[in-house]
Amino acid sequence: MKHRPLGFILTILVVFALACAVFAYQPLWRTLSGALPWKLGLDLAGGSFLTYEIDLSQIPATDRDSIVNGLRDVIERRVNLFGVSEPRVYTESAGGTSRLVVELAGIKDVNQAIKQIGMTPFLDFREVAQVDQNGTTTTQFIPTDLNGRYVKSAQVTFDTVTGKPLVAIQFSDDGAKIFEDLTAKNIGRPIAIFLDNNLIEMPTVQDKISGGKAQITGSFTLETARQLVERFNAGALPAPINLVNQQTIDSDFGADSLVRALVAGLIGTLAVMLFMVFYYRTLGLFAAAALLMYIAFSLGMFKLFGVTMTLSGIAGFILSIGMAVDANVLVFERTKEELRKGLLKKAALEEGFRRAWTSIRDSNISTLITAAVLYTFTSSFVRGFALTLFLGVLVSMFSAITVTRTFLRVFMGKETKAAGNGKQVTGA
Repeated sequence: MKHRPLGFILTILVVFALACAVFAYQPLWRTLSGALPWKLGLDLAGGSFLTYEIDLSQIPATDRDSIVNGLRDVIERRVNLFGVSEPRVYTESAGGTSRLVVELAGIKDVNQAIKQIGMTPFLDFREVAQVDQNGTTTTQFIPTDLNGRYVKSAQVTFDTVTGKPLVAIQFSDDGAKIFEDLTAKNIGRPIAIFLDNNLIEMPTVQDKISGGKAQITGSFTLETARQLVERFNAGALPAPINLVNQQTIDSDFGADSLVRALVAGLIGTLAVMLFMVFYYRTLGLFAAAALLMYIAFSLGMFKLFGVTMTLSGIAGFILSIGMAVDANVLVFERTKEELRKGLLKKAALEEGFRRAWTSIRDSNISTLITAAVLYTFTSSFVRGFALTLFLGVLVSMFSAITVTRTFLRVFMGKETKAAGNGKQVTGA
């Protein structure tokens, strides 16, 4: 009777593992349901790798870090809007030049994506100065701190007199203060509004404007005004960018990489399982079964939480498989020590799990800390490795202790000590 609760728990674990395996196996899951497909990174799904150079020449040195970070967020928001699968957008610096890297996994129309990113408007306001040089009056435009970085929202409105479409923009709180100071400083003088370095309007300031609202008239049709509003709402660029490099990874190459990674993982897992069975016999057999359940649990979790799988992510997962087996090795070696002391197998196993737990806990926690640091302070593929390693180690701790122990408790026979000679007798 005492094995029934454990048997029920084991049944639940096995059923859950099978469900995770079905969920993770995409061809079968696609037949049952089209929901939640695997998310593959650029190196597996194919796609494009775009590098943009950021023009910070008009940005004060003290503001450049915030501008670059804001630019990254804006571009990520824009590529999400036109349906790029799991984009990766990050910045890097080299030789005093700041660059923005955009990885577009699985994108089918790369030229359209480049066009959309490049069409993101760069809006800025400039003061106007008239300079008399040798009897000729020259107009100069002086950059200000007010640009698209501070645009909070935009909408299409219409001139009440002419009926022509206008673009009304609302600045953020910081932008509203800059706009108010700018208009107060230029009462009676024009302020030039540039869009992508093209002068579109140069209205004269009649009074200080508070509240952070402005209107852009220009020569807009209704369609062009709507497009401009969409781009502003997606985020106006706080600094201009120029495409300097483009690399395309063919989807066939990504598929081949995926197959190679899966085959390598399968061979490695089978080799580990065979070693466990050969070296630990029955204990190794249960450890191998628990390892298969661990793989199903982990893959199901990766897919459920939308983890983007890359080659480095698969490497992190395979490494966590080794750590899951490592925990079982610690338990079994501790169990051998207890058996040599004369304990029955059941008692030796329980003592082995108890004594090995502190070593398993400490080694896994140190790995979790390392993975967390890698994920926090790195980018791109390294983060994929760190994420799958972190999640895999968490699941491996559960699998090595709970699943393996439940297997052994359910299937281990009753044992007693033979009277007088201390030998172990195993019953069915």
